[in-house]
Amino acid sequence: MTTALITGATAGIGAAFARRLARDGHNLVLVARDTERLERQAAELHDHHGVEAAVLSADLATEEGIAACEERLADRRHPVEMLVNNAGFGLKGSFPDVPIADELRMLRVHCEAVLRMTTAAVGPMRSRGRGGIVNVASVAAFVPRGTYGASKAWVVQFSQGAARDLAGSGVRIMALCPGFVRTEFHQRAGMGTSDIPGWMWLDADRVVDAGLRDLARGKSLSVPDPRYKALLGATKLVPRGVLGGVSSRAGRKYGPKRDS
Repeated sequence: MTTALITGATAGIGAAFARRLARDGHNLVLVARDTERLERQAAELHDHHGVEAAVLSADLATEEGIAACEERLADRRHPVEMLVNNAGFGLKGSFPDVPIADELRMLRVHCEAVLRMTTAAVGPMRSRGRGGIVNVASVAAFVPRGTYGASKAWVVQFSQGAARDLAGSGVRIMALCPGFVRTEFHQRAGMGTSDIPGWMWLDADRVVDAGLRDLARGKSLSVPDPRYKALLGATKLVPRGVLGGVSSRAGRKYGPKRDS
């Protein structure tokens, strides 16, 4: 069996990746901060799918958390053939109202952790001549949205550049850019979502299915819904300032978000 490592694995898109990859027969390394929840999730996936699911409790906003994941990814005795960099969060408010410490923590999780973990995974993957890496970004990467959008734009640019550099190596890298995804987060945080049109909501399992199809096709960018593809096409015709204003209002209402 092959092994997949997933960050932010206990909820939302990360949990959907865990379910799908377990169903496909992959052993798993599940990464998040909540050890108790990780262990419960690992037991459920093992019982339902018969795969081995290891738990790695790590906070990717810390040096120790990132280093622990790097060490696991670099272990050539127990290779990881699939890496899903999914951990991430949003911040309530707009610049400069958000504390700089929170902004820096976001950059560490969204950018530094993705860079370092992708680097740790690529070495062993290249030596075996195969492997896949999915870096979860967002459609916010394509509109002005403060540090969140900027960090996701970095994920997209980094992933596409790395995919080009690794062409022909057998290692595939892709940025996954969903829009609003229905998860438990909004209900747990008590956030109102009534102003978001129903058509903008996506199902996490369908997002994952579409993303894995695009990865298998060799794409370096996946926008997993035709409605969002059309919306992004329209961004070329709409002034970026207008898009940024809409995005910022959504961020103030629907942040903060943390899934790491």
